[in-house]
Amino acid sequence: MSGEGGAMERLLAALNSDPKRGLPPVERWNPDFCGVIDMRIAADGTWFYLGTPIGRPALVKLFSSVLRRDGDDYVLVTPVEKLGITVEDAPFQAVEMAVEGDGDARAIAFRTLVDDLVQVGPDHAIRFERAAGDGLKPYVHVRRNLWARLTRALSYDLLALGEVRAVDGVPMFGIAAAGTFYAAAPASEIDGL
Repeated sequence: MSGEGGAMERLLAALNSDPKRGLPPVERWNPDFCGVIDMRIAADGTWFYLGTPIGRPALVKLFSSVLRRDGDDYVLVTPVEKLGITVEDAPFQAVEMAVEGDGDARAIAFRTLVDDLVQVGPDHAIRFERAAGDGLKPYVHVRRNLWARLTRALSYDLLALGEVRAVDGVPMFGIAAAGTFYAAAPASEIDGL
């Protein structure tokens, strides 16, 4: 589709800037919506364009820096255009975890596949979803209402830190970090996960 190639070229031209400047202020940009581009982020964190994996990590990092969530939609935003993309689960995948300490004083940090570094706390909460046949799926907030799903191996490592605490009088299984208890599921349901 010729429009797809033109949209990609315009997007790359708009993003051709100094990567050391930090994240662009996409939350302040409000260009017109220019349609949907055939770009997809698979559940495993792989980015695809026109059905083919994007093999250049630097290009994926560049695109991830202008990713924004508008309601239920994911868009790539530049100062002059906004393009919709498909996200199968979460736009990022957490691939590395570091843990120090125990209980409420525990510090947990994650690195995503696109090298975002986040430390669990008020700006980077943990949440859990249930998946049929997949147990609990943990996520960590990265930025701008964008989340990273933990890899299966990291999910097991994180859940191994779990404990049971009463939340509103109900025993809940969850993870304590940075002074907060992140409830995952009622303790009575843990064996069934």
